[in-house]
Amino acid sequence: MRAFAHADEALHDPQFFLMRGRLRANFEVPARAASLRAGLVALGVAPDAPPPATRADAARLHDQGYLDFLASAHAEWAALPEAGAEVVPNIHPAPEMLAQTRTTPAHIIARTGQFTADNACPIGPGTWAASLSALGCALAAADAVAAGGAAYALCRPPGHHAYAARAGGHCYINNSALAAQRLRDAGAKRVAVLDIDSHHGNGTQGIFWERKDVLTVSVHADPARYYPWYVGFAGETGAGENLNLPLPFGTGDTEWLAAIATGIARIRAFSADALVVALGFDASEHEPLAAVRVTSDGFARAAVAISALSLPTAICQEGGYAVDHLGPLLHAFLGAWR
Repeated sequence: MRAFAHADEALHDPQFFLMRGRLRANFEVPARAASLRAGLVALGVAPDAPPPATRADAARLHDQGYLDFLASAHAEWAALPEAGAEVVPNIHPAPEMLAQTRTTPAHIIARTGQFTADNACPIGPGTWAASLSALGCALAAADAVAAGGAAYALCRPPGHHAYAARAGGHCYINNSALAAQRLRDAGAKRVAVLDIDSHHGNGTQGIFWERKDVLTVSVHADPARYYPWYVGFAGETGAGENLNLPLPFGTGDTEWLAAIATGIARIRAFSADALVVALGFDASEHEPLAAVRVTSDGFARAAVAISALSLPTAICQEGGYAVDHLGPLLHAFLGAWR
């Protein structure tokens, strides 16, 4: 299997993270990618380094004003008096505010609130470059499989929480969504996205909410107790091509694999021509939050089941924060892919 990774991922080194009212170290660290690279080495896979994606590539699904913000946010923020090291919102526009004005604010503090969903997406000096390079990996994987086969993209930062015009949950550009669009543009009439990260793929759902040519399926921990809190519940169907499969906290291999089987059945019924797997290892039993408790064997069995679809498949890395376990988990998943 071909794999793609880019050294620019290390340019993104977020520090700020707010958890239950307390500041703590950010989970989304460069060491994640180092562990995943070690997993590729153990498989005997040397990843290619594709060129970074262009802004035009990102604009295929993302709003131009939002991309303007990502590209310039840190420089504008750094020019503020007494600015912190990273761009972090201190206000988000409430619906009541937006209903009572037609003015579009230009100040960086206002735009930060407008273009971010939460405080879990701090923007540092290297975030924009790293995001474009992560997208370059996802697009290279999609290009590599357009005619068949499977490829893996080591995307860091991840992307499935990013909406068309809003960052959130460690995500800035939606790599998995843009890989799906790339496969559509390459000729696939119907593309499915199967998200097995422990968090709901809310940004991907939002981007394709009104489309019928892309099916989004997400297997994740119950958002009644877990990020993203407000969406990811069963019954959210959009234009009819969205399936959420939320699971109780503590779910292990058996129930998790059964939910994936349900998603696979839906993908077959959709008659997808190509597939994107949003691969999150935060469903692992070793995770700091451990909302879902999947074993290494569970990930290997998931790979066998998903690969049996025999579709052109771009595998895009999403979450997973138990750094020491990421390489072995990637080895288990890709090693079992058929």
